[in-house]
Amino acid sequence: MLFNAKYRIALPLLLASILAACSTSPTGRRQLLMHSPDELNQMGARSFDEMKNQETISTDPAVNKFVQCVADAITVNVDPSVHQGSWEVVVFDSEMVNAFALPGGKIGVYTGILQVTENQGQLAAIVGHEVGHVIAQHSNERLSSDQISKIGLAVAGTTLALSDVDNKALIMAGMGIGVQYGVLMPYGRTHETEADIIGQDLMAKSGFAPEESVALWRNMAKAGGGEPPEWLSTHPSNQTRINNLTEHLAKSEPIYAATTARPQCVKPKIPTPKKAK
Repeated sequence: MLFNAKYRIALPLLLASILAACSTSPTGRRQLLMHSPDELNQMGARSFDEMKNQETISTDPAVNKFVQCVADAITVNVDPSVHQGSWEVVVFDSEMVNAFALPGGKIGVYTGILQVTENQGQLAAIVGHEVGHVIAQHSNERLSSDQISKIGLAVAGTTLALSDVDNKALIMAGMGIGVQYGVLMPYGRTHETEADIIGQDLMAKSGFAPEESVALWRNMAKAGGGEPPEWLSTHPSNQTRINNLTEHLAKSEPIYAATTARPQCVKPKIPTPKKAK
């Protein structure tokens, strides 16, 4: 009786908080956002400071100038509601093929990814994609999703503990796997696909040829070798991304044609990156 009374109160409150946190992404997808922008900005700033303390920062003037040039061209076209003021851009000297953007106007680019990007347009596709995650508040959405999933599993676990069902541990383990592969991983793939589309539109608006995003992922496919099955990955397959971005060119190319911006960011020779720590 105590359990029933407790959850008769808790579950409606939980549902009310979920409904209150519903929002819409830039592509029109429904989202659950349970954290404030200020909270996410503080998290982003702390994480970025930690990264700067842990990773080796590139001091190569030409490399930093190139990355900053592309990032400046992209971020000037980001709505101020996403971030007010300048964006902090740091190049990390590492062989990791990676880049990221964080709430609060933070961008990190690893020199390893500059070995894969052939020109300014392909780097713009990377930066646009990462900034797209921030624009669409994917960090907030993922944190909110994880939070709801944990609450749901906790409620289910308590319910099972008070029931007469056999193999309770096995059932809970199965539910955990179901959440991971049935919700969180596809959720990650949805974010990646959405960031690809937002990024392609953003690079086009910034004056970078949007077809370079397709060329980038062809390069990534060559560099990446074998991939896990798509349903076992938080990211879409390279071919799925190529197909989606190619299809979206019908919308992004007119954006590119309509803008007068044409950045001139010259890619320098990229030194051999240091091995990842």
